[in-house]
Amino acid sequence: MAGNILWLVIPCYNEEEVLPETSSRLKVIINSMIEAGKISSESKIAFVNDGSKDSTWSIIQRLHDEDPMYVGINLARNRGHQNALVAGLMTAKEYADAVISMDADLQDDIGVVEKMVDDFIAGKDIVYGVRSSRKKDTFFKRATAEGYYKVLKALGVDIVFNHADYRLMSKRALDGMEQFGEVNLFLRGIVPQIGYPSSIVEYERSERFAGESKYPLKKMLSFAMEGITSFSVKPLSIGVTLGFISLLVCLGMIIYCIVQKCLGNTTPGWASLGVSIWGVGALQLFMLGIIGEYLGKVYMETKHRPRYIIESVLIEENNRK
Repeated sequence: MAGNILWLVIPCYNEEEVLPETSSRLKVIINSMIEAGKISSESKIAFVNDGSKDSTWSIIQRLHDEDPMYVGINLARNRGHQNALVAGLMTAKEYADAVISMDADLQDDIGVVEKMVDDFIAGKDIVYGVRSSRKKDTFFKRATAEGYYKVLKALGVDIVFNHADYRLMSKRALDGMEQFGEVNLFLRGIVPQIGYPSSIVEYERSERFAGESKYPLKKMLSFAMEGITSFSVKPLSIGVTLGFISLLVCLGMIIYCIVQKCLGNTTPGWASLGVSIWGVGALQLFMLGIIGEYLGKVYMETKHRPRYIIESVLIEENNRK
């Protein structure tokens, strides 16, 4: 299957510090595979500018002017990592036989790109890049990340453990993904639902080459909630369980009060009453919050708003499939 067109798709938001180095290293990888006859000379490296506020788009334009191997996709405004990634993937599938998505910070080991391509040549439609370990993470990050994957599995979400958005997808797999029309995107949960033959390539994640992480704790928590509520309705059933526990607690309080009355204890009842009120109130607010999350998603889905709008694309129109 030598000669297949490969695209690398890299979402970018304020990545001016890493783009020169990232583009240079990826070009070496692409040229190496072209010389080995594994991919076509029409293969591309596509940077998706997700409404960056720095000179990211200017750098992408300069890269394209210097070498047509580089493709620029400029979104009309910031739409978030997942939407930017989908914009790049859907653009790439019109030209490529296979697409590899990765982040711009060089933390994903680009040394396994060729192995992903080898698996694609061997017949795999999806190749997941999976971290072999999290030894370089802090204890807090390692514990929360691994715990999150386990929670998703417990809630019935089909997800690849320790996999983010570093993956290869064939054109056929991308056509399948296009059929998932939801606005609330969580690609780590969507891709495994596509099916088709898949494999895993393990790698060690490195430190960020330059710049700052675009996923602070607040965004990570929001993304985590997105994953849970997009693929599982089990949190809604928590209300039944908590309601049953609340009923048992209330029955226990009734028995306690009767026993205390029979024993002649006349202690004031404000404490037990207050605890009961606060407990039931907290339970109700908790469940209302979960229901609100789902209602909010239904509200956003019914609007059928576009997930992204592409302002411009820098590419030589000579290899559309």
